[in-house]
Amino acid sequence: MTALAEFQRLSNRLLIGGEQRASRASTQFDVIDPATEDVVGKVADSTESEVEEAIRVANKAQKVWNKTNALTRAELLHEVSHLLRETRPVIAEMLTREMGKTYKESFDECTWAMSAIDYYAEVGRAEWGKVLGPATDGQFHYTIKDPLGVVVIILPFNYPLCLLCWEAAAALASGNAVIIKPSEMTSLVTMKFLEAFSAVLPPGVVQCVTGGGRVGGQLVASRDTHMIAFTGGIETGQKVAQACATDFKRCLIEASGNDPFIVMPSAPLDIAARGASFGAFINCGQVCAAAERFYVHEKVHDEFVERVVAEAKKVRIGNGLAKSDMGPLASRKERDRYEGIVARAVKEGARVVTGGGRPAGLNRGFFAECTVMTNVTPEMEIMNRESFGPVLPVCKVKNFDEAIALANRSRYGLGATIYTKDLEESMRAVNELEAGMVWVNAPLLDNDAGPFGGRKMSGMGRQLGAEGLDTFRHTKLAMIDPAASAHDFWWFPYKDSEMYQGKK
Repeated sequence: MTALAEFQRLSNRLLIGGEQRASRASTQFDVIDPATEDVVGKVADSTESEVEEAIRVANKAQKVWNKTNALTRAELLHEVSHLLRETRPVIAEMLTREMGKTYKESFDECTWAMSAIDYYAEVGRAEWGKVLGPATDGQFHYTIKDPLGVVVIILPFNYPLCLLCWEAAAALASGNAVIIKPSEMTSLVTMKFLEAFSAVLPPGVVQCVTGGGRVGGQLVASRDTHMIAFTGGIETGQKVAQACATDFKRCLIEASGNDPFIVMPSAPLDIAARGASFGAFINCGQVCAAAERFYVHEKVHDEFVERVVAEAKKVRIGNGLAKSDMGPLASRKERDRYEGIVARAVKEGARVVTGGGRPAGLNRGFFAECTVMTNVTPEMEIMNRESFGPVLPVCKVKNFDEAIALANRSRYGLGATIYTKDLEESMRAVNELEAGMVWVNAPLLDNDAGPFGGRKMSGMGRQLGAEGLDTFRHTKLAMIDPAASAHDFWWFPYKDSEMYQGKK
């Protein structure tokens, strides 16, 4: 089926108990193609009773899923991944039409998502605890891993499938059931993506309820959900964390970034400029770990700006289904917000070297030009707030120490990039940059086997790697005395020799 036909088929539908069905909700959201502004479908704002039903079903299904052995779970997750690979073309097209990113980026995201499923299918059965050296003769001490229960995953619009699998695959491999609450802007492609899960896994293990903040709030507040994985803005992330704290509910919060990108004199400037352009403009800048603050050494500042402007001008902007490198922003609201940030930077004294507006000839859709700015100072709003759009602001620095100090002078701490061939600078950057990830000459890379997450106001917790698996597990300590012997070394009655020997 075509993507447009799939949008119509999946409109107003939920996934509950292993079956897709029409929602009873009276409120629906329009799904708007950000490249054309056409309405391509509808998303239901799920009712309270539908959300409660999904929670009840998840708790029942989780108990059965947790009893399934780890090998079988791994095989089923691999089967999900294999099914998804067969439907990548239509899923990628749907993602492009619903969110705006280029088809190349949509297809890549599908591939990354499937890679995470396969990774956790194996890692989830490879390490289930460990044997400890006993503290008492003749005993057996060890740890085991238990699932948390029902995991709620609240997703953003920018990487809805990749982030879904980073979290859901780890949660499922650990024995949890999962309820997905997608962004209203990418709900239909999420429903299509989840068809592979419902085709393979037991009913109710993975479910999806769509809607706005009310639906997410109900899932977070429920006493019968046991962990919340949230990706989004700081303010909403704080509310989620506060709600979870009431019941000591586990939460994973990934809440924005404003990542620094440092360029030092030893860097190969042609490569650094290409890396900078990619880091700033991939997915139209709508990446939580995008490069957003550029600190360039004064010795190479002018040459770097010249080279990065040239790279920005090479980026082909257009509909993601055409021959383009960068699609539109995801919505009119997102473009208005982003354009306000750029306008305020200019008002504060920044100079637009290239871009700064909307591309000529694209009169429909939420497109923006690749923008490079100079005369940027550390105090400007654009250097202290997530821009989440295609802008590359450059601040000149005198030396390495100033670059590190300015990079760390932020309430965010997700990722950080440095371009340098100086080994000492490389090692100092890794050790001194206050971020969850540091990329030296290798911007924005991920690795399923390595943890992804931030510090400060960028959130708490980790996805991917062994750390990402333990995000969705309890650790339980077991101590066994097979002989059931008397523990006289510390039981009653205490020995007289161990009593207080001084005066009363």
